[in-house]
Amino acid sequence: MLEKIDLSRTVEKEVYKKVLQEEGTKLGQLQRSLKEAGIPVLILFEGMGAAGKGTQINRLIQALDPRGFDVYASNQPTQEENLRPFLWKFWTLTPENGRIAIYDRSWYRKVLADRFDKETRKKELPEAFRDIRSFEKQLSDGGAVIIKLFLYISQEEQKKRFRKLEKSVETKWHVTEGDWEKNKRYDEYLQINEEMLERTDTEFAPWTIIEATDRNYAAMKILKTVTERLQQALAEKASLKAAEKVDSGIALDAGSRYQNGVLSGVDLSKALTKEEYKAKLDKLQKRLEILHSDIYRLRIPVVLGFEGWDAGGKGGAIKRLTSHMDPRGYQVCPTASPNDIERKHHYLWRFWNKVPKAGHVAIFDRTWYGRVMVERIEGFCSENDWKRAYQEINEMEAHMANSGAVVLKFWLHIDKDEQERRFKERMEIPEKQWKITDEDWRNREKWDQYEIAVNEMLVRTSTTYAPWIVVEGNSKYYARVKVLQTVVDALEKKISQVKAEQGRK
Repeated sequence: MLEKIDLSRTVEKEVYKKVLQEEGTKLGQLQRSLKEAGIPVLILFEGMGAAGKGTQINRLIQALDPRGFDVYASNQPTQEENLRPFLWKFWTLTPENGRIAIYDRSWYRKVLADRFDKETRKKELPEAFRDIRSFEKQLSDGGAVIIKLFLYISQEEQKKRFRKLEKSVETKWHVTEGDWEKNKRYDEYLQINEEMLERTDTEFAPWTIIEATDRNYAAMKILKTVTERLQQALAEKASLKAAEKVDSGIALDAGSRYQNGVLSGVDLSKALTKEEYKAKLDKLQKRLEILHSDIYRLRIPVVLGFEGWDAGGKGGAIKRLTSHMDPRGYQVCPTASPNDIERKHHYLWRFWNKVPKAGHVAIFDRTWYGRVMVERIEGFCSENDWKRAYQEINEMEAHMANSGAVVLKFWLHIDKDEQERRFKERMEIPEKQWKITDEDWRNREKWDQYEIAVNEMLVRTSTTYAPWIVVEGNSKYYARVKVLQTVVDALEKKISQVKAEQGRK
């Protein structure tokens, strides 16, 4: 593919200056329009070493209001980044609605430099490419514009630039042994880049090849590419807004096939006596205390999500789960309605910010599944949004699992009568009154709608790598023990797998 690119392309200085003036003015206007429309923009600069990424970024931003963009340089990942999934860093750096994020190298390092250096193993590549495509698709579907620029120069041109950089004390640090190794094995590294371009050139996030031998030509093409893509995005946004119709709630007929689904078959009579509960609880908590130390030493991240009916017992289950765990090694993340900052990002952004480091545990009291439950039923997002979310969520959880995480999701299930009994109990006991709100009673009136949504959620998002565990919750004793037992079993299994893998190395 790249061998067909004409690297001899140049532009006359006067032509370049004229285009720069015209397109620069246009870009400044587009930035203001993007802010008003609330469209986030990601501009990626990838390409061969010494192709001029820094220079071209500097030229591009001259036309922009500096208050509306951020530039991120991705060099060697930090220790903090190495302890998390490779996309974690970039999820946290996605721009707010209406802002522009510019990346000097990006998430493609995983399949480029790291692959060349053998840090990314061959067997990891399919998952890495899949994770990258799903990441970009999710952002695009969420309204973001993704502009990917690949700056291309020849082996000889690269060698010439390396030598020039090394001649100056101020610039020689730009050239590393790794850069020279890639130049020496240029064809091999070029092939890696070509495969990346072919596997990630999509309709929603296409690549543009920039002939970068002539810096003026490259700057002109970049500016034109960016302005054209942004104009297109604004036109599409206007068209979509005119046709957009937010769903006011769940249609029962549309989800009727889930009406008598998973929840209808749950045996809520399961229970434990107080004596059985105490004995099992003590044994499991002591075992979990040991396992918590093991996962820290083995650098195994754990993600536990808790959903369920109001008053279903999530808080009680989490309290018993964490009672013997080292508080330095876990975080409980309660999820409320998104705040003003969170609303300006993709709905998954706030959860990616809480993804645990390797060896740590993140416990979510309500989760990203609000998208397909409360947001669906209350009409806080469009029908297209919540229908698309099932796949987006599966992909997010797959990325966590691919990075070595244990991912478990618990639905704490009670019947309607038990919920009413717990609601009334909370109202009667002063120290529990804070737990009951008018919203809880309103949600109860939509029980049937929620049941359909939950059934669909369980069917469509329970996977081998991130299963749903329905917890019979009418008996709090039984529910707490089941949660603990499930976590203990999953950790023991994962620890055995990791130790076995380490033994084979």
